[in-house]
Amino acid sequence: MLPEAFLQRMQEQLGADYPEFLASYDQPRHQALRLNRIKKTESGESMKEALTALFRMEQVPWAENGYYYDPATQPGKHPYHEAGLYYIQEPSAMAPAGFLEVRPGERVLDLCAAPGGKSTQIGAMLQREGLLVSNEIHPARTKILSENVERMGIPNALVTNETPERLAEAFPGYFDKILVDAPCSGEGMFRKNEIALTEWSPENVRLCGERQDEILKEAARMLRPGGRLVYSTCTFAPWENEGSIRRFLESHPEFSLVKGLKFRTGKSLDAAKRQGEDLEEGRLSEGEILFDGILQLYPHQIRGEGHFLAVLQKEGDVPEGYRAVPLQGISKPVRETDCKEWTEFARETLRRPISVCVYGEEGKGELLKFGDHLYLTPKDFPNLKGLKVLRPGLHLGEVKKNRFEPSHALALTLGAKDAMHVWRMSTADRLPNVYLSGQTFAAEGEKGWNLICVDGISLGWGKLAGNMMKNHYPKGLRKDGILC
Repeated sequence: MLPEAFLQRMQEQLGADYPEFLASYDQPRHQALRLNRIKKTESGESMKEALTALFRMEQVPWAENGYYYDPATQPGKHPYHEAGLYYIQEPSAMAPAGFLEVRPGERVLDLCAAPGGKSTQIGAMLQREGLLVSNEIHPARTKILSENVERMGIPNALVTNETPERLAEAFPGYFDKILVDAPCSGEGMFRKNEIALTEWSPENVRLCGERQDEILKEAARMLRPGGRLVYSTCTFAPWENEGSIRRFLESHPEFSLVKGLKFRTGKSLDAAKRQGEDLEEGRLSEGEILFDGILQLYPHQIRGEGHFLAVLQKEGDVPEGYRAVPLQGISKPVRETDCKEWTEFARETLRRPISVCVYGEEGKGELLKFGDHLYLTPKDFPNLKGLKVLRPGLHLGEVKKNRFEPSHALALTLGAKDAMHVWRMSTADRLPNVYLSGQTFAAEGEKGWNLICVDGISLGWGKLAGNMMKNHYPKGLRKDGILC
């Protein structure tokens, strides 16, 4: 059912590799998940060993926290998924964010971010330091993006619903790193997504390339001197891949491709040589490919779908300690003493100041108020005037009837050691199913807000009164059929 024009171009593009490429469409696709570095148990340990046994995981060679899993284990139906312990992500899609080389404390933009796989990957790399701006132009997809940022417990994310042009006006030269995972013709997802297959045409390939040119132009405006930009697509089309990069470099001489990068294929060195890659044997270990700025991934060469990425550097540098200021300046925070409902809730519910809970012992956060809603943001948070925003930092909750009601996002960001009252569940029993389906359950203890945890990982809020735990798991997220 593959389009004839697509097949003809791929035969010309791949030559002798074409039969093997075509045969890959008859093979089952590989499924993977990415562990969330932010989430840890109450003792501060990761769940890697337990998850490896539970889902029969095997390392994705090019992704530090990426693992193939056995589809029969259904990790998407496990309570750990709702707790944000991992993100189910196509294995090839894990590659681009790694080449951003994100460091904690940096300002990073994911310009075309929905549904959130790469954004949450970047958020984990930031380790709750710095700022992540996750943008998506389509409103419905922005909502999904925001929900995934929430589930993965990323507090330092600003989720926007803007065009690249309007965002560039607000953030000139502001970001240290930018990811442009551009909308494309989706050729690399034909095996996974039938919609991409039915919508494909040579004309759409051409239109996608023109749109990508405009997106890259705006991204260039937002990157500081010396910053890094990674461009990626899930297509094989040269017009959208190498062509987009060539056109961009011709019009932006201040950018250049980053040389001498390495990519781990998971295959032997001999197999990589047969693929005709530019190799320097003395510098490579088994399964590594050396490439200069541009990398095309094919499903017959790796255990993943089709993907393309290019790594670009902007010339210049900035003085040590330099921080660009957004066009609208910095948001004006509110004092905690001006939020009496919040301070009362925090005194009764939290063991430590909220900034310490979220950002660590030396972390500093600021409070922003929008109507009855309260948010915690990193220091020097941008002024959001004129921007369409879904999530300005961590949503702490809202004032209802003169009392503060905490948000689900706050629960997923906190750890068990942060809460005064913790209700502990185990996947060894069925109680997580009861909670995730929205039911109340019998409980004894001191009345008030409880952080509901499964095997030491926060899952949501409950409120104890009269020996019953009232369920505050969001109605829109409630589900049956969770596996324990």
